[in-house]
Amino acid sequence: MLASLPVFLRVPLVCALLIVSTLLHVLPLFALTLVRLAIPLAAAQRVIGVGLVRIAESWLSINGWLFGVFTRTRWRVEGVDGLALRGNYLVVCNHQSWVDIPALQKVFNRRIPFMRFFLKSQLIWVPLLGPAWWALDFPFMKRHSRQELETRPELRGKDREATRRACEKFRHLPVSIMNFTEGTRFTQAKHDAQGSPYTHLLKPKAGGVAFVIDAMGDAIRDMLDVTIVYPDGPGTTMDMLAGRIREIRIHVRRLAIPPEMRGDYENDPVFRERFQGWVNELWAEKDSRITAMQQAAQKEPL
Repeated sequence: MLASLPVFLRVPLVCALLIVSTLLHVLPLFALTLVRLAIPLAAAQRVIGVGLVRIAESWLSINGWLFGVFTRTRWRVEGVDGLALRGNYLVVCNHQSWVDIPALQKVFNRRIPFMRFFLKSQLIWVPLLGPAWWALDFPFMKRHSRQELETRPELRGKDREATRRACEKFRHLPVSIMNFTEGTRFTQAKHDAQGSPYTHLLKPKAGGVAFVIDAMGDAIRDMLDVTIVYPDGPGTTMDMLAGRIREIRIHVRRLAIPPEMRGDYENDPVFRERFQGWVNELWAEKDSRITAMQQAAQKEPL
């Protein structure tokens, strides 16, 4: 019934409810974070950390429910059976839209351990959300341009060190680490500028995946290879709330990380070439999968 409301009523209403949900969850999240800062004992830190994740999971659950009742978006999800809340996963995914993040959270919330994303350092200043991400131990990364690295070579490797520090926190608790392997959202202009060999994807950046696998060691053994397709084309979160995203298809493939894909990506050129070949092969398979998913969507009437 709520999805049938006129857009001029539905969008403001769902936005207001999302803001209320955010406030109701962020305020206790901040309060519990202050308690964690005041009690540095390791045992207390673990218990409080679990409490913070439970608040976040409730927040995502309510947001997902709101998306469900206020939109008519049809979801086609494959491959989520048999996933474990107590396992550790590296989640890799193609990236097309800001809708990717709430879509992944809706599909995986309470199916796998709470997902952490590597975020740009500037995002910590986003009102409410930035501090909430910090409280939930989302790693913030400061990206350096090629010009910066040329003028200040001491900055080289800082992202890798930050990745290692973040992953060290996650070695002792169930966690899912999310990686958009293309490094940016797909656009045709970016695709053409790269000369990407794939039809639907940008070139994958294998280094970030390799660093996470190396830093987590044996604590992470499985990868979730996730493919998102918007049959009518990607849109914004507002497009979704307004009912302009009619369907989202998500395919999940669970893969064991091969032992030979663990190594020193930065200093071992033989390993680096082997790892890049593996990721490129995964990306070629994903490219073909996107074509098949789009074709399947065209054959099924909405």
